Parts: sequence; C-alpha cells; structure tokens
Amino acid sequence: MEKLLSGKTCERFTAELASPAPVPGGGGVTALLGALSAALCAMAANITRARAEDPAAGEALADAAERAEVLRRRLISLIDADAEAFLPLSRAYGLPKDAPGRAETLRRLSLQASEVPLEMLRLCGDVAQLLEQLLTGASRLLLSDVGCAAAVCRAAVECAAMNVRVNTRTLRDDQQAREYERETETLYGELTRRADAVANSVRESLMS
Repeated sequence: MEKLLSGKTCERFTAELASPAPVPGGGGVTALLGALSAALCAMAANITRARAEDPAAGEALADAAERAEVLRRRLISLIDADAEAFLPLSRAYGLPKDAPGRAETLRRLSLQASEVPLEMLRLCGDVAQLLEQLLTGASRLLLSDVGCAAAVCRAAVECAAMNVRVNTRTLRDDQQAREYERETETLYGELTRRADAVANSVRESLMS
C-alpha cells in the first residue's frame, strides 16, 4: 500500500473501499466503526468533564476520556493491520490447487486473518464498558451521542464476528480455528447484549 489506509481522508478511504481493490474491505470498516464508537465516548467524557463541578466525577471522566482515546488509536491501527493480514491470504487463494504446501499456507494465513477481527471484538468489550459508564455519567445533553456510540459499537461487534467466521469456516477440524470461533461466539453474545442495552436505554429516555 502506498499510504496507510488509516491516514487517508474520508473521501479517499471510501473511494478505495468502493474500488475493485481487495483492501480496504469489511475488516477495515469494522475497525473504523469501533474507532468511531470510542471517539464518541471520548467526546462525551471530555465535554462532560469540562462542565463537572464534582472533582471526583471530573477525575472519573478524565480517565474515561483517556481510555477511550487509547482504544480509538488502537482500533484505527487495526485498519492497516487487517489489510496486512488479508492481502497475503487473498493472493494465496490464487495458488494452483496442486501447489506444494497450499493447504498449510491457506490454513496459516486464514488464522492470521482471523486474529485481527478477533482483536477488534476484544477491544469492543472495552468500549462497551465505557458506554455503560457514560450512560449515567455523561451530560444528559450528550445522551444521543452515547446512544449513537452504542449503536455503532453494536455494528462493529456484528461485523467483527462475521470477519472471524469467514476465515475460520474453511478450516474444518482445526483446533485453533474452533478456539477462535468459541471466543467469538462468547464475545458476540455478551457485547451485542451490552451495546443493545445502552442503545435501548437511550432510546427509551429520548421517547419519554
């Protein structure tokens, strides 16, 4: 790649996403979604902190903003990590079916390509924790932003789980692939429930 995908403008990134190039793709979009959710958490914490009269609350919000920023940066970096993991796999699929070592090469690269979206899922767990904190800790004026962050986090979780499964499903009877799938299913169930709970709480508050 001539330039890191994460360093491109929104216009350029989406243009390349729409192109026939193999990257960016669903993995890069997933990482971006997670980063956007973390960024909204940071915004809600920073704005509320600036207006906080209670020092203890201000300190908790400062910590939340700092953690959200760390997550945002890490998730942004996974846009490029996903591309770096997927490109070799996309090339390996072009190997002749009778090429020596093809099956093992595909296995190794498929597992590597699964690891990045699995890491995205794990990070979304940290974002979910922030969402739960900000649901009650952020200013009521920012309630819709917290709700949006929850909805975007939910989408990132859904996408990350699909991106793990698309790579592991080809590895039948592979122990490592099954372990990745088990962790994915556990995180998916937990995180969709938590993100939905925050989003639903916001929705109900806005409709009351």
